[in-house]
Amino acid sequence: MSKNNNFVDQAFTVIADVLLKVLPISNREKSAFTYYREGMDVQEEGEYSEALYNYYEALRLEVDPYDRSFIYYNLAIVYTRIGDYDRALKYYFQTLEIQPSIPQALNNVAVIFHRRGEQSIENGDLTKANMFFDKAADYWREAVRILPNKYIAAENWLKMTGRNDTV
Repeated sequence: MSKNNNFVDQAFTVIADVLLKVLPISNREKSAFTYYREGMDVQEEGEYSEALYNYYEALRLEVDPYDRSFIYYNLAIVYTRIGDYDRALKYYFQTLEIQPSIPQALNNVAVIFHRRGEQSIENGDLTKANMFFDKAADYWREAVRILPNKYIAAENWLKMTGRNDTV
């Protein structure tokens, strides 16, 4: 297991270790959490293939939908960082299916759709670009609704493009 250098991560690790020892949870649940935590550690270090391995192992063991949603979210983040946006969207959507009000996931989906809109403009397909920008707007409006003033750039983009129906 990797060791974290900052105080918050070290404190989390100590607390998590204590909780794993004292909570009345099954070995399967403990293993799932251990894989998840290790995935977070190696993800932070930029070891994405190792993070994916740990998250998939956690996903294989975890049965609680709420806990699985956090694994999906972290899988999505890793796939976003390595540029596999299709897989990232798949896992963001699975996250949002379980927890539809996670503003960070909504924002990240919007960012991917916005990026695809920009790519469509570069390819000369304005119809497709507008479709992607409209999708981005839907997700950004929801993220802004949940956390006003957190996504200022998104709010400004919504206003500038006339897509701020509810902002």
